[in-house]
Amino acid sequence: MSVRIVISALALALLPLASSSLAQAEDSAEKAKAVTEEAGKHFDADGNPTYKIENGTVDWYTFSGYRRYHSDCHVCHGPDGTGSSYAPALVNSLKTMDYGTFLSIVAEGRKNVGGGKENVMPAFGDNKNVYCYMDDLYVYLRARADGAAPRGRPPKKADKPQAAKDAEASCMGG
Repeated sequence: MSVRIVISALALALLPLASSSLAQAEDSAEKAKAVTEEAGKHFDADGNPTYKIENGTVDWYTFSGYRRYHSDCHVCHGPDGTGSSYAPALVNSLKTMDYGTFLSIVAEGRKNVGGGKENVMPAFGDNKNVYCYMDDLYVYLRARADGAAPRGRPPKKADKPQAAKDAEASCMGG
């Protein structure tokens, strides 16, 4: 089974949860607080991936998200998720977008038509440089949206956990 099908199935399974929480209050540093950690990856109280930044050092997944964002997303969404004339500021979108909705949009894309303008977010479900790192992208953008991560390259990062190395090798086929 292709990874795109698995990601799409997961996103579709989470979509009802996403729809019910679209009216949720804005995300915040308090909601995003890491309460559990598994092999270097942090999760909030709801089990969603999140960031952990201590003394100016970002966790590996936040740093990886920064790198992946600037390799594939910044062209349309602007540097550091601040938006452009072509695509919205993800630092604003992630304030109210939940994890399931994020996965769905990145994997399947989205088309918005309104005000005489058509915006198209292409599907990245077939792009290994994106889908292998969707959690990393989410974590980085969440940290930016919550104001926990400043603009620019994080000055200090945690070491890459073995679990991240293993997941990358498995997903990228190495």
